[in-house]
Amino acid sequence: MHIFTGLIVPVIFLLVSCSKAPPSNDAIRVKENDPVMSAKNIEVLFSDSGKVQAKLTSPLMNRYSGESPFLEFPTGFKIFMFDSVQKITSTITGNRGMRKEQSHLMEAWGNVVVRNEKKNEQINTEHLLWSESEHKIWSDVKVKITRPDQVIYGSWMESNESFTHYSIQDPSGEMNVKKDSI
Repeated sequence: MHIFTGLIVPVIFLLVSCSKAPPSNDAIRVKENDPVMSAKNIEVLFSDSGKVQAKLTSPLMNRYSGESPFLEFPTGFKIFMFDSVQKITSTITGNRGMRKEQSHLMEAWGNVVVRNEKKNEQINTEHLLWSESEHKIWSDVKVKITRPDQVIYGSWMESNESFTHYSIQDPSGEMNVKKDSI
């Protein structure tokens, strides 16, 4: 009985571990709509002539290839903008983002917040675009701008990327207006 059991176990092991068909390459193929790369807890630096201009952090980044490659940040992101002495001038956060690699255009959705750290001002919106090459940001949906002494609402906004100079379409809210500027 022990000899019979001793022969069956190795035979079963050989039958189970051997396969007639070669392994399929399907297991390692990337599907057309799948990212070609994913990374967790990333930090990306954007520089010009060796000087860091911005830093992007995110819990998850997916990279997609093809004719129009892009990076996706499906679980949120934060961007830090720096001045020439590497002090943070502004930040941009959002619940979801995408960066088009060829056009250097970043797009953000969901609870998007842009802060000017020096002026203590903030923009809240649901959709924002940032052109790295033009150094500007804009929103094509409603915005709320909070300043230390006032809150302004608008239907559209455009600004430089450090959020120091901006224009708003259809502004409303309580605003301080100089007497001679009317």
